[in-house]
Amino acid sequence: MKNLDKILLTLLACLVVTTTFAQGPPGPPATPIDGGLSLLLAGGVAYGAKKIRDHRRSKKG
Repeated sequence: MKNLDKILLTLLACLVVTTTFAQGPPGPPATPIDGGLSLLLAGGVAYGAKKIRDHRRSKKG
């Protein structure tokens, strides 16, 4: 029974090694999120605030 255990363990180890090498090429490099996205977000907040202010002014007058 010990020989069968050793054989199964060896086969399992071989399968694990082959699946770890068969993952394919790496994906594209990650795109950094830097100042451009921050400026876009700040612009959106400013535009939304202006729209809200204009909407409130039009209700009063």
